[in-house]
Amino acid sequence: MSIMYHDGNRQLQDRFDSRRISDKLEEKLTRTAFSADDKTFIEGAAYFFLATADREGRPDCSFKGGLPGFVRVTGASELAFPDYDGNGMFKSLGNLLVNPNIGLLFIAMHGKPKRLRVNGSARVSDTDPLLGETVGAQLIVRVQARAIFPNCPRYIPDMQMVGPSMYTPQPKCEPPEPAWKGFDDFKDHVHPRQPTWKG
Repeated sequence: MSIMYHDGNRQLQDRFDSRRISDKLEEKLTRTAFSADDKTFIEGAAYFFLATADREGRPDCSFKGGLPGFVRVTGASELAFPDYDGNGMFKSLGNLLVNPNIGLLFIAMHGKPKRLRVNGSARVSDTDPLLGETVGAQLIVRVQARAIFPNCPRYIPDMQMVGPSMYTPQPKCEPPEPAWKGFDDFKDHVHPRQPTWKG
């Protein structure tokens, strides 16, 4: 029984004769609980990519960024991350309200390249205890991991991070509003920024 593969994966694995290596990779590398190295990598990340889908399975992919530590491993198989003020469309989190399936991809593009995937199910909360200790959070997402697995980093480019975005929530600092919120087409329609913990 595989926690990684379905019939579509198996069809292509069989076509390219890669079922044996796929099974070995699942056996040796896939886990359902975070290792100490996973925790260090995740909690040191300044960004990750988030995949969700709506009720009909139509996908959406988002970039999520913050200061290192904005994603926390909160249990053996659980992590949590904040939702910060954005454009108000709630594409990713709205998907999670109707389809809790989620995929997260953490990538290190500087130093030693590394990738880690976390697939599981998520719940969105406006009453989570982490709200009171997470600067800038308006919601908290908790993810129960179903499969945690590293990916081959061979195609990751070598890039240097200069610093966090000026919009990243930080303690005792009010982030600026992005310029687009003042554009004539949008300024009369922008929703108010939600009150969040400032630190």
